[in-house]
Amino acid sequence: MADSVTSYLAARGVHARPLRAVLGLLTEGWHSLDDLVRTTAVPRRSVQELLTALGEDAENDADSWRVARSGVDGYRALTAPRPDIPDAELAAAYEVYLTGVPAPSRALDHVQADAATMLRRARWLDQTYDLAGARLLCVGDHDLTALAVCTLRPELSATVVDVDERLLEYVDRTAAARGLDIQCRYADFRFGLPPSTVGTADLVFTDPPYTPEGMRLFLARAIESLRDPDGRAIVAYGYSDRTPALGLKVQQEIQRLGLVFEAVLPAFNRYHGAQAVGSASDLYVLQQTSRSSRLAESAVRELVSGIYTHGPQSIEAGGTPPAALAELTRLTGVAPTVPSWTDPVRANGPVAYDLTADPGSWLARVLLAGPLETVGALVANNHPSVADQRGQEALSTLLHGKYTLTYHRSLAAGRHAVVLATPVPTDSIRRTLLSRTHGKLSNIWREALIADSGGTLTKREARDQITALAPPEDLDERLIDLPLHRIHAVLAAAE
Repeated sequence: MADSVTSYLAARGVHARPLRAVLGLLTEGWHSLDDLVRTTAVPRRSVQELLTALGEDAENDADSWRVARSGVDGYRALTAPRPDIPDAELAAAYEVYLTGVPAPSRALDHVQADAATMLRRARWLDQTYDLAGARLLCVGDHDLTALAVCTLRPELSATVVDVDERLLEYVDRTAAARGLDIQCRYADFRFGLPPSTVGTADLVFTDPPYTPEGMRLFLARAIESLRDPDGRAIVAYGYSDRTPALGLKVQQEIQRLGLVFEAVLPAFNRYHGAQAVGSASDLYVLQQTSRSSRLAESAVRELVSGIYTHGPQSIEAGGTPPAALAELTRLTGVAPTVPSWTDPVRANGPVAYDLTADPGSWLARVLLAGPLETVGALVANNHPSVADQRGQEALSTLLHGKYTLTYHRSLAAGRHAVVLATPVPTDSIRRTLLSRTHGKLSNIWREALIADSGGTLTKREARDQITALAPPEDLDERLIDLPLHRIHAVLAAAE
């Protein structure tokens, strides 16, 4: 068997599946070039490239081709069906997944896809793409698409990036229990992707907010995630036939990103809810053009803050009441600035943030990224980290060693609260990790261990200690990009 064929298929990546079908026909007997193209829908040039890769193993008789009989068995191994899991078994597993998934957050504008949709997505991806050794990235994944596909094809690697900490913990723990290769990372897509996910994916799947702004943002991040111009973005989107103008606006956003509609599968996805769009959405398969990366960068710069149809981050959400902002300024002595946690925050004095649009995860991230100065954060009075003792204790536990937290509740007519974070002066390994959340975790932790030992530990000894305390997939990341439950585990191991 020619190594050139294996190399050619590997170079085609997830798009090798149709070429394997061509190879399968050639192992069966004589086929004309026209037949190979028409039967498999593979472009003529690609079929010719495969024949070239076969070299002397490709026999030609007039306009017909086949694999030489002496090499048939070897090539058939490249086209053999993979072990499969019955639909009933998959559906049962997916129903179990759905029983434990956290309820969708109304603030994040999501409804749950049903188990039948999980099965359709997994089967369609597996039948369309060569998933062995590929990497799938889910830009948001409350529908558990990564779990669904990796359960069918465990040889697939997947990454889930989401803003919902509950979902990230659920997917992470479920994948670990099943032995699936799924990594979970935190991001609010308006502020950027974790650097480790940029340019890494062969396929990106997303079920974005059904607003033009939401589609633009999620697709821009999908483009940013793809590592190859031949990658594909697979998107769930639905609109009511009563509002075609909305569907037009969203499809115009897709075209603004230089994306081509390769396929549209109508009513492919079904949901528990979303009755305004018939509890269904189409599946779009989108291909990049040479302009897509540049257009995606421009689209992100133009984004507005509201991308959802409900909640504090909706298009219609009002601004923060001046009285609440005045309370924040009174308690910190400074005017609020734009929240950020994707990059280190440097300050020579108190800083203040207006987090009233926080869907629930911003507050912890802002304080993780905050400087060793007093930080004030204005949030809704019913914020999950503020509204009760349990939430307050969880936030204080996360940040102890860096900040002491004080909660000022029921401000400005009882609708807002301010969290004041005061730096802790005592040095510790934990304080170092919490103060340098944007460096590579293994490097920061190693330096902290050596400093804590007074220089008696060598770099190798410190590295060996760290390797025994945390999984390598976490050590290669920035602490700020890990889900909160992973951050808790790292900090606990460091003490």
